[in-house]
Amino acid sequence: MEDVAAIGAGIRRARKDAGITQRTLADLTGTSPRTIHAIETGTGNPSLATVVAAANAVGLHLRTADD
Repeated sequence: MEDVAAIGAGIRRARKDAGITQRTLADLTGTSPRTIHAIETGTGNPSLATVVAAANAVGLHLRTADD
């Protein structure tokens, strides 16, 4: 679960660095602020596609071990 928390923390950091709110990020990714909160705190069970969309929206790109 450390990986989940680390990904969420990275998205939160990038969102704050970009100066956008959870609501704005939710609007950009077509989800709810509650889902963004869940991603950032490593709670709930958001879909992988939603996590990737949130990461991409703040300029982060998830890589596989093969990249």
